[in-house]
Amino acid sequence: MLNERGEIYHRARAKQLRDYSGLRFGNITPTDIDGLIEYHGKAFIIIELKYNDAPIFFGQMLALERLTDDLGKPAICIIANHNIANPEQDVDVATCLVSQYRFKGVWRLPKKERTVKEIITLFLDLVDGN
Repeated sequence: MLNERGEIYHRARAKQLRDYSGLRFGNITPTDIDGLIEYHGKAFIIIELKYNDAPIFFGQMLALERLTDDLGKPAICIIANHNIANPEQDVDVATCLVSQYRFKGVWRLPKKERTVKEIITLFLDLVDGN
């Protein structure tokens, strides 16, 4: 039986680590993105999660900036934090608190505490003209 959309489908595979050590190009190695939404051909939403305010390293930040800015459609990149220490416990991304987001070429701080879901909803309201 299939899981609900958005739920983890292959839990064991999701825990499988990926080794990118063979993909080094000078000082560049791959980075991961925790979530990507392509919204009806109109916009993109990129999500990056960090545990307990872990830093985003320069290379990953640069890649996220360039990707967000170069997509050719409205795009937002959301950096959010969670505090789930137990790796066996799922992280509810919708409720994670946003630390910063990139929109229209600028990193911004939320004016008040916002969840990932709230920031996405505000962005989609702009995209849809609401």
